[in-house]
Amino acid sequence: MGTITTQDGTEIFYKDWGTGQPIVFSHGWPLSADDWDTQMLFFLQHGYRVIAHDRRGHGRSTQTGDGHDMDHYADDLAELTAHLDLQNAIHVGHSTGGGEVVHYLARHGENRVSKAALISAVPPLMVKTEANPGGLPKDVFDDLQAQLAANRSKFYRDLPSGPFYGFNRPGVESSEAIIENWWRQGMMGGAKAHYDGIVAFSQTDFTEDLKKITVPVLVMHSEDDQIVPYADAGPLSAKLLANGTLKTYTDFPHGMPTTQAETINADLLAFLKD
Repeated sequence: MGTITTQDGTEIFYKDWGTGQPIVFSHGWPLSADDWDTQMLFFLQHGYRVIAHDRRGHGRSTQTGDGHDMDHYADDLAELTAHLDLQNAIHVGHSTGGGEVVHYLARHGENRVSKAALISAVPPLMVKTEANPGGLPKDVFDDLQAQLAANRSKFYRDLPSGPFYGFNRPGVESSEAIIENWWRQGMMGGAKAHYDGIVAFSQTDFTEDLKKITVPVLVMHSEDDQIVPYADAGPLSAKLLANGTLKTYTDFPHGMPTTQAETINADLLAFLKD
């Protein structure tokens, strides 16, 4: 574990375990590198070097007042990969982290990268516009910001208790430990970063970014994702990618790397070895 200081003075916390081909994990909003614990242990045991960082304003990184946009997220990731001099790396992003990975590849190039995977990811664009009629209305995201500003702790209990992990679906057993761990990670970060991050993940258009990517990309998305709806995300991203493969799940939740870790890890490993 360590930290780097970016060009604008932001301290980015990261974990770096093992040796071998590097896998770099980019977490979802409003979490931290800890959300990848299961994946990091799994791939470490399979001979990979595993790296995960806390996005600026999240987890143990600096709670900056600004810079909470995809340009800064991608630039921070580029500085981390350069600092560690990563070569032939695999980038895996969940949710907002998927957007971070896509923007990093398009903005900084693929010379350090061999493959990527997008899990329940926000690209191409979440918000509804004239060009994106299948997106979610902006009011949905305005409401998320309002709930965060009113009572962040309650908001961070309600979201994982329901749609994030599908615990609101009939017959799905809720896990208090998973809910508490989500809340813990969220409350470690900064309210300003998380407030601004809602705009970053919902209003950034990754369409042109996706078109620039040439490395193999596995797009993993569930038809029952209640956070990033399937039809306007995974299938569209896979079509825009030059070398994209869509892996569709039927009834997994948005947070499937946690609740369905065994399946997700096995599918990721198969893609990496292909």
